[in-house]
Amino acid sequence: MNAVADRLGVSATALYRHVDGRWGLENLIGESILADLRLDDDPEDDTVRHLLSAGLQLRSFVLAHPGLATYVQTLFPRGESGRVLVSGEVEALGRRGYAPDTAIVLVSAVASIAIGYAAAEDVQRERAEGRAEQERDALAAIIADARLGDAHRALPEVSADQYVRLWLGAAVRAFVEAAPPGRPLGEIMVALDAAGRGL
Repeated sequence: MNAVADRLGVSATALYRHVDGRWGLENLIGESILADLRLDDDPEDDTVRHLLSAGLQLRSFVLAHPGLATYVQTLFPRGESGRVLVSGEVEALGRRGYAPDTAIVLVSAVASIAIGYAAAEDVQRERAEGRAEQERDALAAIIADARLGDAHRALPEVSADQYVRLWLGAAVRAFVEAAPPGRPLGEIMVALDAAGRGL
């Protein structure tokens, strides 16, 4: 709060008159940034393609705004801009046959993963100093490892964008398989719980 007050050229006391502490400041800034996010919805996309697209758009937006990952990962949606995004996605899934409660669960699951990937990438970006050397050392140790070296050398080169698209896509397909349009949320939860207990 003091740093923000200094940057604005006001006293911290004056800032506290307008913002309710750190949470209030985070909300003000985070919601202001999120207000610029518009998730495109191609009506031709089936549920899997739509959710994958929404997740990738969310990740890209968060990465384009350093620090936003921490805000949305702490609590999402926390303000009006976040609620507008979730509401838009609930409507988009409604057009694909989903009840609002199931749509909220699907949107939340996809957003959690997309935000998680963005947050991890954000942390890597923040810790860029010395990272190349650390990566080089870690890779050398893996290649020298008798258990991992040959397998690692056989791995294809995959960019961060490709990696997220592949695994987020796999997760979305599994989500939609578990929660197809028209299946009541109660049934979905019972089935997921039973599958989890079987492990």
